[in-house]
Amino acid sequence: MAYKVFIDGKEGTTGLKIFERFEKRTDIEIITIDDDKRKDPVEKAKMINSSDFTFLCLPDAAAIESAELCTNPKTRIIDASTAHRTNPDWAYGFPELGADFRKKIETSNRVAVPGCYASGSIAICYPLVKSGIMPSDYPVVIHAVSGYSGAGKKAIAQYEAEGRDPGLDSPRLYALTQQHKHLPEIKKISGLDFEPIFNPYVCDYFQGMTVTVGLHARLLSKKVTAKDVQEMFAAHYEGSRFVQVAPLMGEGILPEQFIPANTLAGTNNMQVFVYGNDDRIMITTRFDNLGKGASGAAVQCMNIMMGISEDTGL
Repeated sequence: MAYKVFIDGKEGTTGLKIFERFEKRTDIEIITIDDDKRKDPVEKAKMINSSDFTFLCLPDAAAIESAELCTNPKTRIIDASTAHRTNPDWAYGFPELGADFRKKIETSNRVAVPGCYASGSIAICYPLVKSGIMPSDYPVVIHAVSGYSGAGKKAIAQYEAEGRDPGLDSPRLYALTQQHKHLPEIKKISGLDFEPIFNPYVCDYFQGMTVTVGLHARLLSKKVTAKDVQEMFAAHYEGSRFVQVAPLMGEGILPEQFIPANTLAGTNNMQVFVYGNDDRIMITTRFDNLGKGASGAAVQCMNIMMGISEDTGL
């Protein structure tokens, strides 16, 4: 018997990607809503409550409204918006962080999928804090680059328009007020005392991203080398299907001393690189902002909730 799945917000980038991942699956039956009733709460409630799984691919306010329409205790909701990521009643959809995260995803009816930048940041900061290497009050600075697909439909249209602004040819730093919407979840899930400084860039390529955190060894909770940090990450993510930790300096993976951001596009994989030296230790995550950073993570969570192989359809 196929599971009935409703995608609320199928027209958006994440919703379309989730839909594409389900098209060839025989265990999924997509239920759809008429275009003229997409914002009709009565019709939406009908779709949500008749589904086994509902994906919310909506702005935050709309996601909250849709979640509140669910009265069927058997319907399981997976929210791709920011709305519920710091809500303790919702499982946080990053199973590789630990057995407790995975178990909560398995058993919950409400799962919040991490943000793209948050995925890369938390993949670095959570193990550092949990291992005791980095103190929770460390002054974290995050640098990140993303393809323009992560900026939404309006930005995609700008980047792909003829005669576009020449400024789009170069990387563009944004979130200049240090109020990016991913910061609360990065702080909470990582176990940080303070929100990090966050410098994200949107760049002139379609998809893929890197997120980087640098560590001053003198400010850490205990004396470690870059190799110690690499070994900690390797142990933390050992056995993970989708998160792989590279050897120190990316040996055998990075043929040159560069980390391009787009090489995992189209996958649900994430790579962790540790490099630098024993005084200034650098950690970078590389993944697809539309994969492990969005739709891929959402489908992975659903697979875990279904009790099937987490890489089904991925």
